[in-house]
Amino acid sequence: KEVNDWLGMVAHCCQRMALATAASAKAMFLPSDSNPYSSFGAPLVRDDEKNLWSMPHDVSHTEADDDRTLYNLIVIRNQQAKDSEEWQKLNYDIYTLRQIRREVRNRWKRILEDLGFQREADSLLSVTKLSTISDSKNTRKAREMLLKLAEETNIFPTSWELSERYLFVVDRLIALDAAEEFFKLARRTYPKKPGVPCMADAWKELHYPPFPSP
Repeated sequence: KEVNDWLGMVAHCCQRMALATAASAKAMFLPSDSNPYSSFGAPLVRDDEKNLWSMPHDVSHTEADDDRTLYNLIVIRNQQAKDSEEWQKLNYDIYTLRQIRREVRNRWKRILEDLGFQREADSLLSVTKLSTISDSKNTRKAREMLLKLAEETNIFPTSWELSERYLFVVDRLIALDAAEEFFKLARRTYPKKPGVPCMADAWKELHYPPFPSP
């Protein structure tokens, strides 16, 4: 059931990419006060924990496709009358995208805790636009390890872009000499499943139950 839920959420996001692409063109012409966070000051940590941006250093949230999708959906939703049908549809899409990101983070956290980093897991996973690579010499190695995780484990959804967020986490694991053990455990815990069908075809008809505003 967990796998089916995981596939279903990702399939839903694939299907809604078309909407976000259309929203992208519209969002380019929005006035500056349309920023979805301007009304509540958007403390940095709250924003990062809520949206878990793939590229935390991109304050425009347009460089990564999945960040742009999420950001545009938030902008367009905030232009709708709250609790209207369109607002509920967009709100559900935003909830789904955020939930997938939380699930990815939870998978990383589980492996970190299994490696003995129970107390440090949240700190190791905390990435904001202020985060830096501990040693520039590790960047290439960290990218190679992140690519291995994407290709040889199911820790990320199928068809996801490599997330810069987790490049920083891998860099920290390299500094702790724990990257290889993390990879081995990830491959055992979330093995790659061959022959998984295209998830974009998984959900043809969708319903949009109302969710509280994230």
